[in-house]
Amino acid sequence: MPFLVMKVIIIGPAWPYRGGIAAFSERLAREYQSQGHEVELVTFTLQYPSFLFPGKTQYSTDPAPEGLRIRRMMSSVNPFSWLRTGRYIRRRHPDLVVSAFWLPFMAPCLGTVLRGARSKGTRRVAILHNLIPHEHRPGDGLFSRYFVGSNDAFVTLSQSVLEDIDRFDPRRRRPRCYSPHPLYDHYGEVLSRQEALHLLGLPEDQRYVLFFGFIREYKGLDLLLEAMADPRLEPLRVKLVVAGEFYGDPKPYHDRIARLGLGDKVVLHTDFIPDSEVNRYFCAADLVAQPYKSATQSGVSQIAYYFEKPMLVTRVGGLPEIVPDGKAGFVVEPRPQAIADAMVRFFAEDWTGRLSDGVREEKKKYGWDKMVAAIEGLRQPQQS
Repeated sequence: MPFLVMKVIIIGPAWPYRGGIAAFSERLAREYQSQGHEVELVTFTLQYPSFLFPGKTQYSTDPAPEGLRIRRMMSSVNPFSWLRTGRYIRRRHPDLVVSAFWLPFMAPCLGTVLRGARSKGTRRVAILHNLIPHEHRPGDGLFSRYFVGSNDAFVTLSQSVLEDIDRFDPRRRRPRCYSPHPLYDHYGEVLSRQEALHLLGLPEDQRYVLFFGFIREYKGLDLLLEAMADPRLEPLRVKLVVAGEFYGDPKPYHDRIARLGLGDKVVLHTDFIPDSEVNRYFCAADLVAQPYKSATQSGVSQIAYYFEKPMLVTRVGGLPEIVPDGKAGFVVEPRPQAIADAMVRFFAEDWTGRLSDGVREEKKKYGWDKMVAAIEGLRQPQQS
């Protein structure tokens, strides 16, 4: 059967915006390109109003990615731009439109664009990073239902989100599948531990737990700080590196560090970490901690897999699906005592070597070709 070149349009965050979903969209585009398809990314002129983005900036400091065609067209708050973007996509007659969904606030924009993009021969497949948000707001259910109704099929990155679709499509009219989050493999070369620690200005005679990414309440940094106060960690020379920007008021965290007497045990690098520096944090870490109170899945796990680092995750959402307990890391309850017990076990019993083979084996599951295959498996003839 001859190879057919597809015209693919990916809708969602992309450069000049920063963050995990923008990185996902760009990496997916490159995978389609590597398979010989024609790809265009359609992104925002305005992504978030300032009240929805308490961080310092939405914009990347990295240069534009080479070899990607990115068109900025839609404002999340301007309905005229939604209609204009939908018409543009429909006129392009793509074979496939892939959209990213992560927040109900975006549903009116993305749902309207996708309705406007609908045409014969175009398949609209949504990648659901999240469907029900961690932090609830009025209208979330209504908005998510509107978005669900604008698609032909869905790929979810966790089993829990796959089940969430039934709330909005109870008759299962639209096909869906689960395909785990692929590796983030674009953060540079693997550094030696010595070099990474030198670049971060950290001493080599300590052991390091890394908490990486936006600091939001549901991510459980407060639980990890409480765990770090466990006196059993003191002789093990364990320090916590917090690398990521506060997505809210930092004062409660600073107060907790002071109250627990952790000033010399916590290293705070709380600016946004540019892509070019991500490798130094992961290569310096002995253990990557994701002490989330709620979760669907996390791109942090896929960065850790790329750099072949064992993980400590909590038993919430899709995290245990990605990190098999005792093979690629430890899975614990979201409580300070359970987190502390796991860290003590990891460092006191030297689990690094025991988990390394398991991390490398699990890593093989998360290729971007598998994500494309999952999307292609949903490209059935469109029903009118």
